[in-house]
Amino acid sequence: MTTPAPASRSAADRHGYHHGDLRRALLNAAVEAIEESGATAVSLRDLARRAGVSHAAPAHHFGDKAGLLTAVAVEGFELFADALDATWERTGDFAEVGVAYVRFGLDHRGHFEVMFQPALCRTDAADLTAARARAADSLRRGAALLAARTDGGDRQIATLAAWSLVHGFTALQVSGTLPLPADADPESVARQVTRFLGR
Repeated sequence: MTTPAPASRSAADRHGYHHGDLRRALLNAAVEAIEESGATAVSLRDLARRAGVSHAAPAHHFGDKAGLLTAVAVEGFELFADALDATWERTGDFAEVGVAYVRFGLDHRGHFEVMFQPALCRTDAADLTAARARAADSLRRGAALLAARTDGGDRQIATLAAWSLVHGFTALQVSGTLPLPADADPESVARQVTRFLGR
């Protein structure tokens, strides 16, 4: 008697939906869909199909597409702040925080795409405002270090320079348009770039 092949996991299992964890499953499915097709292509109907739930489930949890993408952005900024804060605590080094920024973008492409496109989200949502502010505070810590090294200690310019550098590098890398050699390690290059600014 042959043993039947194990059944493949359902979409709901794959996204972690187990008795009450539907919101988590829908967010996971949304991030997956964004990474595959981009945020503008995401639909609540497709999201329900991916998660293996009723068509009404996403609307029940998020209201509409803007509500869904706002939740993705909130989660993204929280994860982002966690990554930056952990790097500050471990290293106290602006260059390493810049590398953490790049690493986050590469590891969380779905979140990253939504976080910096305010037209996709409810920008006045309290949880999004709070999460964004927390991430900004972590970035300002690096700007303060840079400002201390510049003539006049202009913190605003230091903030703009630091953020523009690491965000631009990350966005180019995520989009695949950064002209790096095929065998180059993005994190290693990011470290060199941020240390150059830190001079």
